[in-house]
Amino acid sequence: MDFRSSEQSAHTPLRSTANTGLKIVIVGGFGVGKTTMVRSVSEIRPLSTEETMTGAGVGIDDATGVEAKTTTTVAFDFGRISLNEQMVLYLFGAPGQERFWFLWDRLFSGSLGAVVLVDTRRLSDSWYAIDRLEHHGMPFIVARNNFGEPVHPLGQVREALSLSDDVPLIECDARRRESSKTVLITLVNHLFALSSAREGTP
Repeated sequence: MDFRSSEQSAHTPLRSTANTGLKIVIVGGFGVGKTTMVRSVSEIRPLSTEETMTGAGVGIDDATGVEAKTTTTVAFDFGRISLNEQMVLYLFGAPGQERFWFLWDRLFSGSLGAVVLVDTRRLSDSWYAIDRLEHHGMPFIVARNNFGEPVHPLGQVREALSLSDDVPLIECDARRRESSKTVLITLVNHLFALSSAREGTP
């Protein structure tokens, strides 16, 4: 499945032929690249609720491995990308700080699937996201965002996260539009495969 090419604009109109919208949530730990992914792939200027981090979060937010991070999402990020003339993805980037996790269940409402972004330096930050998605019975894929060394084989990442073999696990660079597109294509193809399998089950 190919995405339609588009330039990012604050006023990019939705195609008049669009008749199917899919809500997708991007979740993961603090500083894993959720806002970056929404910004890199959205065909409209993303809506962001980022705020400057202050000393109030010291001792509350674990910034290990992301000490250079100066802003944080406090509600959600929103973007949009067209799959084709008819189908559109609406992207919601969830906040990563633990004190905002209570918002996740609301973001999951009405979503057809999710991307779990992981940072192998902070894999334990991903467990809550996977647990909540499994609790909701929501299909998801896992994308390891590339933060450089050390690079662990995907098999080790799958084992560490206790992912079943039917959950797609891929690598990505959330800063790159094409890489983020590949992640979304992988998720949509996974959703279609699951739907086809259900329809074929007597």
